[in-house]
Amino acid sequence: MGHMEWIIMRHENALSRRAFLAATTTTALVTARGEPNTARVVPGKISPNETVVVGMIGLGGRCHQVVSTSLAVPGMRIAAVCDCFKPRVDSFLRAAGQERGWHGYLDFRTMIEKENLDGVMVETTTHARAWIVCQAMAAGLDAYIEKPMCLTIAEGREMVKAARKYGRVTQVGTQQRSIPLNNWACDLVRNGALGKVTEVLAPDFVGPLRWTPKAGQPMPGGGTEGWWDTGTNQVEWRPYHRDLHRGWAKWWDYDGGGRSFGVTGWGAHSYDQIQRGLGTSATGPVEIVLEEPVEVRRAGTFDERPIADSETGAPYYGMVKTLTGPRARVTMTYANGTRLNLCLDADRSPGLGCIFVGEKGRIEVNRDRISADPASLVTSPDRPPHLQVPETGPHIENWIDCIKTRRPCNADIEYGQRSSTLCYLVNIARDLGRVGAPLKWNPETERFTNSTEGNAMLSRPRREGYELPA
Repeated sequence: MGHMEWIIMRHENALSRRAFLAATTTTALVTARGEPNTARVVPGKISPNETVVVGMIGLGGRCHQVVSTSLAVPGMRIAAVCDCFKPRVDSFLRAAGQERGWHGYLDFRTMIEKENLDGVMVETTTHARAWIVCQAMAAGLDAYIEKPMCLTIAEGREMVKAARKYGRVTQVGTQQRSIPLNNWACDLVRNGALGKVTEVLAPDFVGPLRWTPKAGQPMPGGGTEGWWDTGTNQVEWRPYHRDLHRGWAKWWDYDGGGRSFGVTGWGAHSYDQIQRGLGTSATGPVEIVLEEPVEVRRAGTFDERPIADSETGAPYYGMVKTLTGPRARVTMTYANGTRLNLCLDADRSPGLGCIFVGEKGRIEVNRDRISADPASLVTSPDRPPHLQVPETGPHIENWIDCIKTRRPCNADIEYGQRSSTLCYLVNIARDLGRVGAPLKWNPETERFTNSTEGNAMLSRPRREGYELPA
């Protein structure tokens, strides 16, 4: 028995027919986590007592993890799965058990047309994500969107516009926003436990690599006609190569550094944690400075040394011991003067979080792990316990609950746009290569006020047939 089959047997969800009931709720001024609300509460079709029916799009390794967790989420049922590469659909259904009633599709539009879905979970490659999410939202579906949610800043803004236009409930996959300990620590920072926050320390993440032309390789068997074109999506078409098919996240054309300790990989979590703690979830910095030339180097030194108990990143150090890539320290400044210093190495940092530095000490926040100096800052009796369930579980459950109530999710798409923007501001500053020269950023217009070249990097041309819906 495979791992997936075992999980399904433990967490079998009963199939049920849904009633389509309209419900209207009043606009919430704040979310359950105390964040300023940027999302409208919209009419819904799901009764709070009904099961939310979901389709999965993109059946790679991350989707397997999400499905395993989703099967334990109450009030949710997976009805169908989709991937443009047929062998993945076939193997996924075999592992998951076709007897459970799941249907497999090669085109998500066909799945949406034929299945009576309430939402989709989009676990595709980054470069295909916006195209799929926007069409799903236009078709009336709520969306759980893997991070990073977009390939460019302009693309992300179009996703937000679509969510607002169609009144969709969105959750971006920055799951630390649904971990009680993380939110508690961030609220300490926001409520003045450190006094004025003067600086935030975060990792100097590894950026994406540039693809160089390579001779095509024979395609793997089992794919239907046109699957490679669909997989290539908005990006320039290239002949099949395994390094593209199995390694999209490494390359600039397809992602912004989507690896472990990469700018849009772990960086999307780290930067989102910063935004949450600073109370800047719906805005961003006003200045970005490249502090040194970009160099290809190791993610850290990984020298032999004692590891302190206060190092929340210690469990992750070994995961990136051999990682190399383009790096350069970047600083950002917010309108209130708080300085964000992206300077930490992979073996001396909270790789999925950050360190808030203030007048009264430091608080380090990582995934379900925190520490402080002085330690008394985080020893209050109301400190939440660690999770006893998979880390993504509360995040998916929050999405399902919000689909029923039509309230904004913990990681609403606007928040995902802002944390993704920090990722791409790092990449743009490095690409421009102007060491020491401040780039002035307007977080309201999401444009540079002193760099025409930088503004040209906010979007990219899309290949014909893969334009975002108007």
